[in-house]
Amino acid sequence: MLYDLIYKTRSFRRFKENEPIGLETLHHLVELARLAGSARNVQPLKYILINGPAVNARVFPHLGWAGYLKDWSGPEKGERPAAYIVCLLDTRLSREAECDLGIATQNILLGASEKGLGGCRIASISPGLKNVLDLDEHLQILLVIALGKPAETVLLDERVPGGDITYWRDAAGVHHVPKRPLQEIIAGEYTA
Repeated sequence: MLYDLIYKTRSFRRFKENEPIGLETLHHLVELARLAGSARNVQPLKYILINGPAVNARVFPHLGWAGYLKDWSGPEKGERPAAYIVCLLDTRLSREAECDLGIATQNILLGASEKGLGGCRIASISPGLKNVLDLDEHLQILLVIALGKPAETVLLDERVPGGDITYWRDAAGVHHVPKRPLQEIIAGEYTA
């Protein structure tokens, strides 16, 4: 059921690093992104697929992991992603792709979840990643999606009215994500 798939598609930040993700799976996930809608049908997004331990190790230091978790600098060795999909904007085709990027990356994460994988969109990226990937000038990094078999539990919590939306981890390492209640996000109802 679609609701269940969406509900279990969370941002995972700790993975079973030793469980590889093959290129065939990464191709499938990018195919799901390719099928997504695109503003004016320009299709300016491109992707780099990364799944080798050596290049994974070169990518990892260029990523920021969880802004709200001030005492955590990211996953330890053994819990790092098994693969990455780097989302690029081809600036020869368009100067922006925010709408396209959201739709495409949600398709990727839903597809990953369906395959028993987890992922995390990462927008905190150091400029040095462009050099690691040896990108042409017309390719701009928009996001990196970290992927792997989840090695953590992520729970949705119903936020109490007026409560905090900051995600957090409990003493057992369970990641909690407060969600605003439905009645708080519906701004109006017009039935006549």
